Amino acid sequence: MNCVSLYTGCGGLDLGFHDAGFTTVWANDIDPFALQTYSSELKRRGAKVPVIYCGDVSKAELPSRGSAEVVIGGPPCQGFSVAGRMDPNDPRSRQVWEFFRVVSHVQPRAFVMENVKALATNSRWQGTMDALQAKGEELGYRTRLLILNAADYGVAQLRERMFLIGTRDGIVPRPIRSEKWLTVREALTALPAFGQPGNDSICKAIVTPAKKPVMRKSPYAGMLFNGQGRPMDLDAPALTLPASMGGNRTPIVDQASLEANAEPWVVGYHARLMSGGKIISKVPGHLRRLTVEEAACLQGFPLGMVFAGSQCTKFRQIGNSVPPALGEVVGRTLRMVLEGNAPLEEWRGEQRCWIAEEPNPVRVA
Repeated sequence: MNCVSLYTGCGGLDLGFHDAGFTTVWANDIDPFALQTYSSELKRRGAKVPVIYCGDVSKAELPSRGSAEVVIGGPPCQGFSVAGRMDPNDPRSRQVWEFFRVVSHVQPRAFVMENVKALATNSRWQGTMDALQAKGEELGYRTRLLILNAADYGVAQLRERMFLIGTRDGIVPRPIRSEKWLTVREALTALPAFGQPGNDSICKAIVTPAKKPVMRKSPYAGMLFNGQGRPMDLDAPALTLPASMGGNRTPIVDQASLEANAEPWVVGYHARLMSGGKIISKVPGHLRRLTVEEAACLQGFPLGMVFAGSQCTKFRQIGNSVPPALGEVVGRTLRMVLEGNAPLEEWRGEQRCWIAEEPNPVRVA
């Protein structure tokens, strides 16, 4: 089955759909480095590179009607994200309507719009969300709104995203979740050692202690260091990786704990501060920032994938992307519907979206 991809970025959602058996025939983004990363990875896989338009999709010559079974894409999320200003007048937020213009033009059997969780759950955007679902139904689709966490599908990162899915042929059920979460420590074992080829795109932002630390109950919350880069709990999934990595917002790794599985230094420091201890002036040398390769690994990109551009550009591509494994599970589930093999689910009348019974709670490692 063919798909048209909008706001493709470096291809996280596309690569997932590719692994689910779809072929992208047309792709679009405004970032030439991200598109270079995407096309290079497809070539590395021996896959066909689609027609690519780099620029504003509103000015593109769109693929013909009926050229794809699915339109997929994650319109810019900065206007909706709680990490941003949540500005309803942010011009990037209007791209959700451009997405539906393309759906109306291509007339696929289904569409998948990905975005931040806040668009689906924050009361500020309730009217927008209602209007988006109504637009999908106006175009002839039954809509299903899903909030999925990448950690539930084999990604070592707590990254929740909404998926607004419209179908003509049936309803997309909730994908079955994994039985355990993958930890940062487990994920990073797949990479070469820190500083070795294949894991040597080192972030040079220095880690220094905050002069006025913001304390929280957990040593992995609050602000104990300069900038907004927080220490990573190696024995849990990572928190959501931001697109602003590359400087002081890059997460912090305790190399000594990673290598020896010892108690993380930040745990002891946090305990001392909580009991009234003094703020230190220098951190130990084994605290360092996440590498590009480690960030890509924690986002679920395949090992050896090459990202184009400067280091900050590479980090931005990773932080803006959909984890491929999350894209794959959505793609495989949608494919079941399009092939007529999906289980039926209950329609609850007052809601626009289809509701499945929640699966059993995930077991955390």
